[in-house]
Amino acid sequence: SCLTNVDGEYFSLARKAMRLGVACIYGAQIGLEMVQDILFGTPMPHDVEVDLGILDPDYVNIVFNGHEPWVGVATIMAARDPAVQQLAREAGAKGLRVIGSIESGQEVLQRFQMDEVFRGLTGNWLVIEPLLATGAVDVFAMDENCSPPWVVPYAEKYGVTLVCVSDLVRIPGVEKHLDYKPTEVAGIARELIRLGIENFKGRKGRVLPKVPARVQKAVAGFSTEAVLQALGGRLEPLLDVIKSGKIKGVVALINCTTLSTGPHDYVTVNVARELIKKDILIISGGCGNHALEVAGLASRDAAGQAGPGLQEICRALNIPPVLSFGTCTDTGRISMLVTAVADALGVDVPDLPVAVTAPQYLEQKATIDALFALAFGLYTHLSPTPPVAGGPELVKLLTEDLEGITGGKVALGDDPVEAARGIEAHIMKKRAKLGI
Repeated sequence: SCLTNVDGEYFSLARKAMRLGVACIYGAQIGLEMVQDILFGTPMPHDVEVDLGILDPDYVNIVFNGHEPWVGVATIMAARDPAVQQLAREAGAKGLRVIGSIESGQEVLQRFQMDEVFRGLTGNWLVIEPLLATGAVDVFAMDENCSPPWVVPYAEKYGVTLVCVSDLVRIPGVEKHLDYKPTEVAGIARELIRLGIENFKGRKGRVLPKVPARVQKAVAGFSTEAVLQALGGRLEPLLDVIKSGKIKGVVALINCTTLSTGPHDYVTVNVARELIKKDILIISGGCGNHALEVAGLASRDAAGQAGPGLQEICRALNIPPVLSFGTCTDTGRISMLVTAVADALGVDVPDLPVAVTAPQYLEQKATIDALFALAFGLYTHLSPTPPVAGGPELVKLLTEDLEGITGGKVALGDDPVEAARGIEAHIMKKRAKLGI
């Protein structure tokens, strides 16, 4: 529709964009997550560890990075073979471990318990270069999306073998390509293990590892099914605490990360801190979710940072004030929970005391998520300001007029305190309308 002489009218294009957002969430994202649930299990809450401190340079460390967990899961399965661990020990290592990075790692983190093979998640995409610079990585396997385009100098300096494991990924200077094919994934995993063991032999003694000591505990594995299970199979307990005001509302924080609005994850982490202080429960996904996990807000100890009402609920249910729902493709999973709450209350989604925030969005997928949220009828906070300010009519549509059409609207702001105040004001307005 945006081709020459087809459609150049802002409202028509905006409406089509929102339709595409809805189509993407319900036609692709939900299906993708359900398939992964079928293959690997539906996420259920469990304790995990995150941050760079999970790396141990005395092990062969294979890190998988991107958005598709297929090769990573296959490598974990293969690495659990005692024969593989013996080969690593014969090479002088204590064993072989598999580490998750960004969304591929988060998909596994949500579904897999940590053990001696799978050791957790390092962080979001801005952590990739510091990760390689630890000198503790043997193989960095890159699948679809979010691998920096110029990582070869890190590999050369810090002794890392770089491998593309998707035909969608080609990095300048990276010559090893093991493109994922379902029928060949077991062999790809074995080759990654072989490369890792060989790399360890060259890395050990040549590269001085410098691994930060910090390891952060978190709780991962929340899903609609997990929330229902925690509530005894009924939504009424959640609705009751929202009606009572102990939890004022719920915010979905789904975003990327960028340095354009301040230090690494600054806006994301501080928006979240401000919201939980206001007794607003957060459901998180994407690189922003990694940020909150690493910052400790997805740990049970973070309940102490929440307002009195939310803190009481967190301690009663033994949950953190930030529920880690997974990746940026879990927007669909979150929408399922929001829909279930709306159905239980007998109201439309725009009437709920809920909102969305994308405090440091960057990727094109964030645009899709935002368009869906607006079509879904949700107040959507964005930072930084999208590059649409040159179209005043479109800006007015998104920030004012759309609320009368779908119920959704865009709110802008880079200041975490002001952003949280705006979200709280919206939630309180919706509570008043519902009479709670």
